Amino acid sequence: MALMNLKLKICGMKEPDNIRQVIKYNPDYLGFIFYPGSPRYAGGDIEELSVLNISSSIQKVGVFVNEDPEVVRQIASKMSLDMVQLHGNETATDCIEFRRSGLKVIKVFSVGEHFEFKIMEPYVEHVDYFLFDTKGKYYGGNSMPFDWEIIEKYPFRIPFFLGGGIGIENIDLIPQIKNSSLFALDANSMLEVSPGMKDPGKVKTFREKFDSINI
Repeated sequence: MALMNLKLKICGMKEPDNIRQVIKYNPDYLGFIFYPGSPRYAGGDIEELSVLNISSSIQKVGVFVNEDPEVVRQIASKMSLDMVQLHGNETATDCIEFRRSGLKVIKVFSVGEHFEFKIMEPYVEHVDYFLFDTKGKYYGGNSMPFDWEIIEKYPFRIPFFLGGGIGIENIDLIPQIKNSSLFALDANSMLEVSPGMKDPGKVKTFREKFDSINI
């Protein structure tokens, strides 16, 4: 069964020329990681990234991990971010404050062999989206999927992004997920030649496969 109106996010972008290549394939969201511990850290190129000509139809998402809220707001202003993706131990109160400042909020939860949805309850009224990623060594970009059957039990109405090892090899399996709150796919490491550098050929093929299941 085809999925209707599924959105696409390409995350872990940091090289201006590579970004220009990727936006040719019209993702709905581009993710920029502002966590210094990430090999995809975009903060070193923020001056150049902030002046890139990116269509307003592509929303810019800043990824943060336990960052000082004022730093988040400064980067959001500099980069004209549409959304913040919170990948650490940020509280529901943090989410409230970011939304008050005009930013949409994605709160990330990492999934291992088991997952208790009740830990998400404090956030339900205070975020725009959730994102499920694979629990691993890094805050995202671990290059492996989790068991997608887990999210079939997702009990909330808040739409969610699905991340964690999504690539050309497994995108055809996405229609098997039976949860109407699935909103978008978040692709990153499986489309790379090196951390932060996407392979345009892989992005093209991924986009074509995405479109084929998204009719």
